[in-house]
Amino acid sequence: MFQRNKDNDTLKKIVLNVLLATASLFVNGFGVYLTIQANIGASPWDVLNLGLSNTFGILYGTAAIIVSFSILGIDILMKEPIGIAMIIDSIVVGKTVDLFNRINLVEKCDSIFLAIPMMILGLFIMGYTQYTYMSASLGCGPRDTLLIGLTRRTKHVSIGLVSIMLLATATVVGWLLGGPVGIGTIICAFGMGPIMQFAFFTVKFNATEIRHQTILESFRVIKNK
Repeated sequence: MFQRNKDNDTLKKIVLNVLLATASLFVNGFGVYLTIQANIGASPWDVLNLGLSNTFGILYGTAAIIVSFSILGIDILMKEPIGIAMIIDSIVVGKTVDLFNRINLVEKCDSIFLAIPMMILGLFIMGYTQYTYMSASLGCGPRDTLLIGLTRRTKHVSIGLVSIMLLATATVVGWLLGGPVGIGTIICAFGMGPIMQFAFFTVKFNATEIRHQTILESFRVIKNK
């Protein structure tokens, strides 16, 4: 099992964990790519990304970066902790999808019997890379941070309900912009959480035990190296 560097208290640990987070997010991007190439409807956030891409004639990765940095801006306004890996997340995943689209690594599915296994495989890849990414202890993704931040500020509303509201909003806006909604959207919306929990269980990883280092803390370590 992968052993994480808990404290990121040296320059070497930070560099190694930045590399870990980047590699994890690159592979995570491949998982996202597979769910899109399944061609039976994208995940809620990708419905939004693809809707923006189709509407404004921009690359998927560019749309994903715009959405991620917009959410990151909200996180900052809510004074949520921002880590180096959050910036990496905002850029790497989307541009990885663009790379695989450019080289046309996997053809879009034209059969539901191939599409569903491809989508589930993509979700499992995303689940396990979420583990290695979070193990770097350099920050969660902008959307996860937004979810936690909103839940803290909405009294008497569960994190599950806040999550449903966020996913529903992303799906509806993305659909209005022409993003692909289908059975795959439902599979992602209801399958992503349990698959990630299964991945964490198999590697005995408890995400709540992670103390993520903020970007300011990382800079202090680097400055005092």
